[in-house]
Order: sequence, then C-alpha cells, then structure tokens
Amino acid sequence: MNPVKIGSVRFLNTRPLIEGLEVFPEISLHPAVPSKLAGMLLRAEVDIALVSVIDAARAPSGLTILPAGMIGSDGPTLTVRLFSAVPVQQITQVWADTDSHTSVLLCRVLLERLHGVRPTFRDFNAREQMPLGAPGTADAGGAPAVLLIGDKVVTDPPDPALYTTQIDLGQAWKQWTGLPFVYAAWMCRAVDADRPEIAVAAGVLDRQRRHNMTRLAAIALKHAPAAGWPVELATRYLSEHLRFDLGPREREAAQRFIDEAAAIGAIGPARLQWIDWRPAALHAAAAGPRA
Repeated sequence: MNPVKIGSVRFLNTRPLIEGLEVFPEISLHPAVPSKLAGMLLRAEVDIALVSVIDAARAPSGLTILPAGMIGSDGPTLTVRLFSAVPVQQITQVWADTDSHTSVLLCRVLLERLHGVRPTFRDFNAREQMPLGAPGTADAGGAPAVLLIGDKVVTDPPDPALYTTQIDLGQAWKQWTGLPFVYAAWMCRAVDADRPEIAVAAGVLDRQRRHNMTRLAAIALKHAPAAGWPVELATRYLSEHLRFDLGPREREAAQRFIDEAAAIGAIGPARLQWIDWRPAALHAAAAGPRA
C-alpha cells in the first residue's frame, strides 16, 4: 500500500499533531500554509489534510472531518489576534493575514455581531510585508487594522504603541458563545471516507496526538527556539491555550461558527460532515505511537 499523503502545517501550534509522524511508513507528510491545504485536498494532491473549518463549509459535499484531532482553543488563543490603531467601532478596513481563511471569517463575524461594524478586508501577506509602517500610511506598509495568525503574532507583532487596540479572537468568541473554537481539523475527501487506508492513517494521527499530549513540554523545548518563541511561553501556549481533541462541544462550536458566518451572509448555509469512527476502530488499524 502506498503511503497516505498528509497535508500539514509546520507552525508551533501544529507540533502536537504532527510530531513523530515522519517515522510512520503508512503516511508521508506534505507541508503547506493553512490556506493552501483545502485546495490540495480537493485536487487529490494529498489524501488527508489539516483544513480550516470554513473551507469544509465552502465545499460541503467534498470534505469530511475525521475524529483524529484539531487546532482549537477554549478561551484566549494568543496567536489569532486583531491589532487596530483605532477603537473597534471606528475600524473601516482590516488587512487580513492570508495564512488562514477561518480566522479571517471569525474576525468578520465578531466585528459585525459584537460591534456592529462591517469593514472591508484586504489580503495581507504577513510573511513578506512585516514589519508594518505607521498606521494609515498604506504606501509605507501601515495598516489601519491588521489580523495576524500563527507564530508571527508572538515573534513579530505590530508596535503596541501604535496599535493600541488588540482583540484575541478566541477569547472574544468564548466570551460571546461560551463555546470553544475550532480553527482546523484533519479532513479527507468525502468520496474517500470509506477507504481502509484512510482509517489506518486516521488511527495513526489520533494515536500520535494522544502520545504527544503527554510530552508537550519536550515538544516546546525542541521547537520553540527555531520558531523564535521563549520556551516557557511556548510550553504554556501548547498546554494551556490550545486544544487538540475534537469532541462533542467542539462539534457544536464548529457548526455554530458556520451558522453565524451564514447569518452575516459571508457563506451560504452549510452542515459540516463528520466521520463517526470509534477511536478503538481507528487504533486497531494503526501502529502504536513512536517518538
């Protein structure tokens, strides 16, 4: 059997999902930025990918969510943050990090539903355009408000003296809904959901995540310096801020987000698709965790 191709992300926040996977012969890893993974999966360039939840809603008959893990939060995320040079009610334009589709739509939902503002959103390649100039000076690279995700929120944030308003989107969502938030989850194409090799690969992903949850401090120590993070902060980030298990509350939260996005007209109504394999069935097919 050929290895199942896994599309993944190499941010610090994905390490608990992917650490150690490179030693499994059943799978092969294919790294990309989050916004590219849904397209890779739909084009069959990979068989399973860590896909933004909103991309699953935009392809409701094309993608199915696997019970193998997620990137989420149940309160502050630390790395999904809106920075603004003006009060929230005065925001008219947001420069949006192109790395994540779900975070951009979450920002739209929160600004409209909580603050009654509907700014325009402009694509912003933060990897190439940071650091920012003075706010409001577009020619000099200064955004009036900017949405950033991932490691760059910690390693290269905007000047807080200029961007005096900051909103952690995970915290704002939790305060509003009382629910966790799901940014991305392991998914496959719906037409492939019954393939035995998908179940084997999902079992590997699930077991390795469970194994990695027992060694988050070691993962932080290994990867934080290269990512530009202080080790202590990285350890707290992985163990306190993020959630990786996809359970009933996370399913409820993910569908609530899709419903809220539809309510503001950002997407059409959609129901997320889920595979309901029992963990034992996954683990029976997969090899045990490896360091």
